[in-house]
Amino acid sequence: MKSYRYLAPIMAVFVTVLIVSNIASSAKIVDLGFAVLGMPLAFDAGTILFPISYIFGDILTEVYGYKNSRRVIWTGFFCLALASATFWAVSHLPGESTWQGYAGDAAYNAILGGMSSGGIVLASLAAYAMGEFSNSTILAKMKVLTQGRWLWTRTIGSTLVGELIDSATFIAIATLFGVFPWSLFATLVFTNYVFKVAIEAAMTPVTYLAVGYLKHAENEDYYDRDTNFNPFAA
Repeated sequence: MKSYRYLAPIMAVFVTVLIVSNIASSAKIVDLGFAVLGMPLAFDAGTILFPISYIFGDILTEVYGYKNSRRVIWTGFFCLALASATFWAVSHLPGESTWQGYAGDAAYNAILGGMSSGGIVLASLAAYAMGEFSNSTILAKMKVLTQGRWLWTRTIGSTLVGELIDSATFIAIATLFGVFPWSLFATLVFTNYVFKVAIEAAMTPVTYLAVGYLKHAENEDYYDRDTNFNPFAA
């Protein structure tokens, strides 16, 4: 297997962004105080950071190919599951008396409880896996179809599908488990989707620079012509 200089650091940042954005999502819902097309721009705080994971996903697939991207996606999946399990275990440990006085279990559960609650954990893991694999698969296939031209069409095109699947799945499952009220369902899906796609589009010049640099530095520009796109393949 070919060795790459930057693959491991990119994976580390990717996983960090994934975990931090999920913690932020459980901690706060942001309201920017204005509406677009009648929809108020209110969204979970993780939406600010999470789209960056899709940018990294695009870079991974474009440069290193779907197989390497698949390994990184599954690494992120299990790291997120481990983080959730840790927050769940901590929530069930007895709190020290001084800490209970200035913070306490109620504060912990209100802010970080979402990371350990079954609803948001299931929502996060399902949405992440479905969205990331959809994004990576579409980008890889579009690269072959376009013969490597028009990078922006596949970074944005794959994001349009992947982020829609991710946002709709996450909000739907989280709402079913009572994490969010149904009254916010349409608003959260709409604002999450629009915000994430807008960030991807705005970051296109940065994606071009990163892809160009990595292709040159790694001497790699992988085309998934005979790739098995089964997410569970070895």
